[in-house]
Amino acid sequence: MTPNTNTPDLADWIGRISGREMPVFAHTVAALRRIVGDERASASVLAQVILKDVPMTTKVLRLANSAFFNQSHQGVSTVSRAIVVLGFDPVAQLALSVSLIDSLLAGGLRSRIHAEMARSFHAAVQARWAIRRRGEQHGEEVFIAALLSRVGEMAFWCFGGEQAQALDRCLGQGGMREEEAQQVVLGFPLRHLSVGLVREWRLGSLAAAALEGDVRSRGPERAVVLGHRLARAAEDGWDSQTARRTMREAADYLDLPLNVVHAEVLANAAEAARIAASFGAAEAGRIIPQGAQRPVEAAPPAAPPPALPTAPDATLQLRILQDLAAMTLGRTPIADILQLVAEGVFRGVGCDRVIVALLSPDRLHLHGKTALGSGAEALCARFDFEMEGDPDDVVDAAIDSAQGCWVNAARVEQPGTERLQQVTACDEGFVVPFGTASRQIGLLYADRNGRPLDAESWRAVQHFALQASLAVALSVADSGAN
Repeated sequence: MTPNTNTPDLADWIGRISGREMPVFAHTVAALRRIVGDERASASVLAQVILKDVPMTTKVLRLANSAFFNQSHQGVSTVSRAIVVLGFDPVAQLALSVSLIDSLLAGGLRSRIHAEMARSFHAAVQARWAIRRRGEQHGEEVFIAALLSRVGEMAFWCFGGEQAQALDRCLGQGGMREEEAQQVVLGFPLRHLSVGLVREWRLGSLAAAALEGDVRSRGPERAVVLGHRLARAAEDGWDSQTARRTMREAADYLDLPLNVVHAEVLANAAEAARIAASFGAAEAGRIIPQGAQRPVEAAPPAAPPPALPTAPDATLQLRILQDLAAMTLGRTPIADILQLVAEGVFRGVGCDRVIVALLSPDRLHLHGKTALGSGAEALCARFDFEMEGDPDDVVDAAIDSAQGCWVNAARVEQPGTERLQQVTACDEGFVVPFGTASRQIGLLYADRNGRPLDAESWRAVQHFALQASLAVALSVADSGAN
């Protein structure tokens, strides 16, 4: 087969995938990159990005509760708590990885995509094991770097179209190694596409170092390379000459007996299948090669993407309220507490849109600051009210009287809801202020996008607003004492 000179070059592929084929992932990457790169960014900002994507939230929490990532075995019910237990950067990296896997499960050559994902998850688990076995502290960073190191291969098989079909046929004919076939069909090896996308999306210096660096290095990038070598060798069979040679390489790197390395590497393969399923890639997990002498439980089927919350969850509310109490006593920044309050109303109470709004320092304007739910970001941008002191207006009255209001059909018939309805385009919602006993500083707004609300939800939202008020009061008291 001769090279096709009409195919796009490497730069075209990088631009096509990053700009047109994966816009949601590119947006997520940009948002998370800004947060991770900002030393002043709070946990609440990271939690807000994750909570805007309900399937991502579910998967991040599932992973945060897994024994693989949660070594302390502390129960995690909220994104805010996950950040406390796992750490800021690990949760951001998990969110990034979940977004990538979701983007790549959309279509393309399914068998090739699943094979690449299987290899990447297997490599990630092996790499994390290797660096931790050396007693180093880069476990999660190494895991993510190994998972992302073949992002170009995965993206190509998902979005490559006719070129992907041509490469698939070429590989199916045999006679050429993968990289040779890629060079013939595309004019470049897909490894270079991975390098380009890692750079374009700034997926981390470790992933770049593993792709571009010295393979003889004994730093964390060596663990990433070793993880991929183990995963690739396993595809030839665990008893193959390639696998045995790679096992010896791992034993040398870790300074461990070969029989110990052999047993642990096989156990890692079983763990990799389970981790792939937790990320929503159960099919990829099922094709990770397993050791014959170590039967593996079938990976659990991937859960379908969850629907938006529709009903109160009293158990989740209680757990979030307990976390809020602990954060309040621990003097957690008010911004992080208000973020968790919003998460409690969104996920625990089952509201579709939640806004946390704060008064300006001169108390003349109320501005939306935090938004969760479908369409809530646009609502937050519109949620801007001048404080006119009108006792009939529901927004003014909530701040001035420190009393909440359940806006419903009966209340809409009375004067005072016009401004709120113009902004929310909704006839039913909760407006609940929070602050100190003598001075409110903001309010919670929550609705179900026009669907009916109920008394149970009304009480629950008031409980969350009360917890916000307790935190504000304690913060004010601390400021006065200082």
